[in-house]
Amino acid sequence: MVKRMALYLDYGATSPVRKEVLDSMLPFFSEIFGNPGSIHDMGRQAHSHIQAGREQIAHAIGASSPREILFTSSGTEANNLAIIGTALYHQKRGNHIITSSIEHPSVLEACRYLEQLGFEVTYLPVDRFGQISVLDVEQAITPKTILISVMAANNEVGTIQPIKQITQLIKDKEILFHTDAVQFFGKLPCDVEELGVDLLSIGSHKIYGPKGIGSLYVRKGVRLTPLLHGGGQERNWRPSTLNTPAIVGFGKAASLIAGELAAEKTRQEEIRDYFWRGLQQLGDVVLNGHPTDRLPNNINVSFERLEGQAILLELNRKQIFVSSGSACSAGKHLPSHVLMAMGNDLDNAYQSLRFTIGKDTTKENIDYVLSELKKITHYLKSII
Repeated sequence: MVKRMALYLDYGATSPVRKEVLDSMLPFFSEIFGNPGSIHDMGRQAHSHIQAGREQIAHAIGASSPREILFTSSGTEANNLAIIGTALYHQKRGNHIITSSIEHPSVLEACRYLEQLGFEVTYLPVDRFGQISVLDVEQAITPKTILISVMAANNEVGTIQPIKQITQLIKDKEILFHTDAVQFFGKLPCDVEELGVDLLSIGSHKIYGPKGIGSLYVRKGVRLTPLLHGGGQERNWRPSTLNTPAIVGFGKAASLIAGELAAEKTRQEEIRDYFWRGLQQLGDVVLNGHPTDRLPNNINVSFERLEGQAILLELNRKQIFVSSGSACSAGKHLPSHVLMAMGNDLDNAYQSLRFTIGKDTTKENIDYVLSELKKITHYLKSII
């Protein structure tokens, strides 16, 4: 029996740990294993490597100081700390938050939790491409607005949001701006000074680093109310023993991807566009998201008259791994809130698939996927 080639096209969900990253982490499991909070030599050694990782991440996102980098367990925790922590700290000044209707669940659920505490949240609509309007942001601002949280790029359809225009709009106002850049970081230039953000969330496992580690950029002068209580780690904002191996790996991954960004962006855009041209040849395929203002590695499409999960399962049988939406809502088989917010009907939402390419994806891989998709879609149409 000929073994099928396994092909991973779900880099938007997670990525494999690079060998260089794994090698950098290994000594910190059993050799340099001291608690970085300890004052003895083993602890100080671990602490110094954490600081090196902090510096690597600060450099990768253009932060002015490593002290602006706060480690969390994930992008989800970073989003929760940014939104809930900001809201609680500034609640005496105002209780209004603005976000978009297509945010990651970790943002939307954090906002819904705050609504239960008496905060008011405006969920901005998006156009058919998944972009918010800067004018809508401006019109939503009230004297009680304390925070705006808009993702840099959507995790499902890849649409890029006008972050810089929004931060320019509020630069003279006492409103903080947070962006979920978990999908954006490592795909496009991510400079906090250029973007003008006050808070920015990123994660490790989307950039070939380990799972279980994320980071929140907190601009100097910004204050938060901690969500956890205990030790004094991370300036009392995120008490927990720091995960030294993961931080070392995160720093290494961030450093590597920052050095490769320009070339990899161009390469992935070429493969993405090549893939889209091939998908169009299948017929009855609709692109979801903005045609140009989108992540270089994201292709989200709907196959007319065919259920996305049926295609996904057939692809899985061929050992081709893709997604039908956000990894954080997998298994729920609910229509994508992103596609619905973009004005799609239920049929279109259920007909969607997300393909996300990575650093190992080639045009030959895409040719193979297209050939299998042609067979699968032909078969499924024949049994409708």
